[in-house]
Amino acid sequence: MPELPEVETVRRGLQKLIIGNQIVAETHATDKSFPNEANEVAEFLLGTTVTNVRRRAKVLLIDLSSKYTLVTHLKMTGQLVYLGAERFGAGHPNDSLIGVLPDKSTRVTLTFSDNSHLYFNDQRKFGWMRLLPTFAVPEIDFMKRVGPEPLEEVFTSREFIPRVRRRAGTSIKAAILDQTVLAGVGNIYADESLWGAKIHPASIVRELSDKKLVDLLTEIKTVMLLAIEKGGSTDRNYVNAEGKRGSYIDFARVFRREGLDCPRCGTTIEKTRVAGRGTHFCPVCQVQ
Repeated sequence: MPELPEVETVRRGLQKLIIGNQIVAETHATDKSFPNEANEVAEFLLGTTVTNVRRRAKVLLIDLSSKYTLVTHLKMTGQLVYLGAERFGAGHPNDSLIGVLPDKSTRVTLTFSDNSHLYFNDQRKFGWMRLLPTFAVPEIDFMKRVGPEPLEEVFTSREFIPRVRRRAGTSIKAAILDQTVLAGVGNIYADESLWGAKIHPASIVRELSDKKLVDLLTEIKTVMLLAIEKGGSTDRNYVNAEGKRGSYIDFARVFRREGLDCPRCGTTIEKTRVAGRGTHFCPVCQVQ
């Protein structure tokens, strides 16, 4: 599943391409991918204009002039491809990004008034696009459960520390992977942030000082911003809005570097399992 930087990369690309475009037609292959009533599509989607492209955690929000929103989740293998005067793709890097569309993986097609198209492709059929009143989006169960955005300026250690300490008896990695604690931190960026803060991933939350947690939040923000700048990771699944693989992994300090030297102290990086996930760490820099 994509992490926050990958989805933010998709959002930024679409924001440049589809705002102001009027939707004149929609087709979909299955109701699972497009679980919306035909009368609502006719009234609140067709003929409307895209007014904004937002993101909440790992979910894309395409706002419409009808005061409705297309809530879009790419899940594991989803991709969005825009075909107009130019071609732009984002998502799972299979041949659909460069091939003729629609193809066998196309689940939803939006046609704009200038005859450009936005294709939602999904090989495994887990992703979806739901049409909802914009005011109702925050009331979706997921939206009510998900934690704050780590990159918001207003999200500081004063809020982060008590949220993490609710998971006092768990490992710190499990705590920051918990989407109810913090939105959008996945396995890659958890390992990278914990390395940056010199915290062992299996450290129990109650045993960590407030200073260590302040350092961790600083690293989370730094790692996320760098990953967005580099277009996300190349973690097999995601490319950026220009169809190029993200390059963050080229800058990773610990993730997938087991057996290599720690760039900080030279000790061999190890891999273990923490919170049920493959976990990379330096046994010297990150002493438990």
